[in-house]
Amino acid sequence: MTFVVTENCIKCKFTDCVEVCPVDCFHEGPNFLVIDPDECIDCTLCEPECPAEAIKSEDDLADDEQQFLKINADLAKSWPTINEMKEPPPDAEEWKGVAGKLQYLEK
Repeated sequence: MTFVVTENCIKCKFTDCVEVCPVDCFHEGPNFLVIDPDECIDCTLCEPECPAEAIKSEDDLADDEQQFLKINADLAKSWPTINEMKEPPPDAEEWKGVAGKLQYLEK
């Protein structure tokens, strides 16, 4: 089992989660983070750290979130690893909780 970053992270990209990850499984894109499913050890540390509640266990993904398992796996292959907290985008709080953000995902 792995944890998955879902749509709530798009355009928020809070990095609180990367600080607690013991295996550096997070990868950073322009406006989204992903978890490498091959690196994730299912430690559960990242999930409660996310201010946008964007991280879920793959077992807890809703039907409309299943696509994020593949999105995380695919993008983790090409995006660089991130293991230190950074400032979120200036408008992150405005995007937090907004639905329908998949269209804004920058790859």
